[in-house]
Amino acid sequence: MSPIAVVVLVVAALVVVVLIAAIATNNRVVRVKNQVEESWRQVDVELVRRHDLIPNLVAVVKGYAAHEQTVLEAVAAARAQAERPSASVDEQGADEARLTGEVVRLLALREAYPDLKADQQFLALQHQLSESEDRIAAVRRFYNGNVRALNNLVDSFPSGWFAKRAGVGRAEYFLTDEADVRAAPIINPRL
Repeated sequence: MSPIAVVVLVVAALVVVVLIAAIATNNRVVRVKNQVEESWRQVDVELVRRHDLIPNLVAVVKGYAAHEQTVLEAVAAARAQAERPSASVDEQGADEARLTGEVVRLLALREAYPDLKADQQFLALQHQLSESEDRIAAVRRFYNGNVRALNNLVDSFPSGWFAKRAGVGRAEYFLTDEADVRAAPIINPRL
């Protein structure tokens, strides 16, 4: 084999290896971007589930504490805001934090109303809300893990180059204020 043929074969092999690496890198960027989108849909499902529980909780509390209208209205307003589509993950996080704060205020009413504290429907709704909060925390962790993977790809070379060409940018983490995490309702149905 002539030296020119060897050089051509080596160059062709290098081109094929680079092309395969480029395709694999591009496909990985697309796959991780799709995982971020899918995991956000899972977060949204759990948020909707929580949003759907809140009117029932408000209705039960209203039966015992109808004169606590400001708290009930604040919960309804925060829920309505959280249900609206947000422009960004950060805005959704802020809306959810506000809703969490209002739900904490609503649940605090149980201390002032002993009959409410013993109501079986209220206790069941508290339990469901607690489970919902746990599911939201789990899908938030899953989503944020996918965001981290995507952001690592976007910030790394050569995957960042491919991401930029495909119009894929950094994703936002779904965060909650640290104070909101500490104030999240700790629900004990036996109270």
